[in-house]
Amino acid sequence: MPANPIGLSTFILASPFSLEDAWAFDRVAELGYDVIEVCIEDPQKITSEWLVHESQRTGTDIGICGAFGPDRDVSDPDPRRRDNGMAYLRDCVDVAAAVGSPHVAGPMFSATGRAELLEPGERQARWQNAAESLRAVADYAGDRGVRLAIEPLNRFETDMVNTIEQGLNLCDDIGRENVGLLVDTFHMNIEEKDIADAVRGAGSRIFHVQVSENDRGTPGSGHVPWDSFFDSLKDINYSGQIVVESFLPTVKEIARAVSLWRPVAPSMESLSEDGLAFVKSMLGERSER
Repeated sequence: MPANPIGLSTFILASPFSLEDAWAFDRVAELGYDVIEVCIEDPQKITSEWLVHESQRTGTDIGICGAFGPDRDVSDPDPRRRDNGMAYLRDCVDVAAAVGSPHVAGPMFSATGRAELLEPGERQARWQNAAESLRAVADYAGDRGVRLAIEPLNRFETDMVNTIEQGLNLCDDIGRENVGLLVDTFHMNIEEKDIADAVRGAGSRIFHVQVSENDRGTPGSGHVPWDSFFDSLKDINYSGQIVVESFLPTVKEIARAVSLWRPVAPSMESLSEDGLAFVKSMLGERSER
């Protein structure tokens, strides 16, 4: 299996991530991660120049993901919200290009937490809004050498794209080569009939991977079918980043958004350490075959 860069999400470290969190780069490097995945919750709290400086200082690569609230919803009937969502995504693309991230990742098709029982016509209109908006962003990103990695979310966090198949359908409707998928084992564990088959079906259209246990805890501590999942990544020759993701239970807005009502690990520190060791073991086993 390719020597995938392994990353840690800033959602585990500090939220919202800001210029005050240079220590996070040091910690990610000390733990032995290759990548820090920076979620741009508030673009005003960071700068590309600062990120590049910290990356070079610690020898840590950067991946970029987005955070999508109601005011950044590119599927919304209100054109002002769609425009705001596209402007935010263009800002994320600019940061990604400046720091060397291969992608901007996340559930960029709608607002996280927007799950409604819509009439077919309204649902189709929102889908078309998302496709048209993301097509424009993809063209902007393509000119800057950045890819968009769209993340399907489980049914409790969105009503639009829950499965890899739906994600591929949206990619098809966007119709740009630099648009693919971010797959997250937490969401897949809820929505896919067979996680490994879903990964193999998407193949090279998987641009990014996040790993999290079925309860949002430490990878390897629950019932996600990890062996078959990592086998499927090997089968498709996936060579991109694999990022350990969870969320700080102390940040109320995030905890509420992802329904994190109780601790899912002894500490975020232990989750970070044990998650890295587990991913390395999974990759190591497959490289020896």
